[in-house]
Amino acid sequence: MNRDAIGIFDSGIGGLTVAAEIARRLPAEDIIYLGDTARLPYGTKSAATVTRYAERAMELLLRYPVKAVVVACNTATAHALPTLRELTDMPVLGVVEPGARAAAEATRTGRIGITGTEATIRSEAYHRAILARLPDAQLTAMAWPLLVPLAEEGWLDHPVTRLTAETYLGPMVAAGVDTLVLGCTHYPVFKTLIASVLRERFGREDVVLVDSAEAVTTELAALIEDQDLAAPERAGRRSFFCTDAPERFIRVGSTFLPGGDLGSATAIDL
Repeated sequence: MNRDAIGIFDSGIGGLTVAAEIARRLPAEDIIYLGDTARLPYGTKSAATVTRYAERAMELLLRYPVKAVVVACNTATAHALPTLRELTDMPVLGVVEPGARAAAEATRTGRIGITGTEATIRSEAYHRAILARLPDAQLTAMAWPLLVPLAEEGWLDHPVTRLTAETYLGPMVAAGVDTLVLGCTHYPVFKTLIASVLRERFGREDVVLVDSAEAVTTELAALIEDQDLAAPERAGRRSFFCTDAPERFIRVGSTFLPGGDLGSATAIDL
């Protein structure tokens, strides 16, 4: 089982931020990634629809030899994680709890900003997870839906993206947050841009950006060590699947990965 892969799925290419971090931290592990590009975005869908899509993605991943699954989608984590865990005995990790834990540990004032898709914010999953750790935390939550299509378009430092970030960050700065949860796996590709806008537009260099990709990888690495699931020393293999437009998935997805080369991707029907 130690030679089995880590399965990852997301609504599109955003979860590649998680895949990239796992590949960096756990280079010996094989990765099987599924992006449900035919049905994105999940963030505007109902909880029932998101759960149905997530179940189908999970069932597909379980056809392959995997030893753990990472739900690299905040919306799917918020709405479907308990259901997905009922489908298998293997570990299934979501991104909300690790991100909430990292935010609670990072904040100095208890003023935490939560960003994400409309569905993630509406679910209040981050609210519950953070308040369970910091009952007195002052939370400011806001959906940032436009960043998802901008990421999918590959506009990582475009004037339109910068203006969007300025508009979204204004209420967070006004609320005095010192920690900002990037509650969608598309958002970490904008970390440099967000930090730049905070510094240059608002004069803030002290805001901690919580990257759920980093947080969930830390939890995954601990789980693999605790359960003695580590792969033998080798160069891990990467396999990518998507449900629509593999050429575009490769082109845009490559910008999410260090070195800018995703390689190839296979179209698959859910």
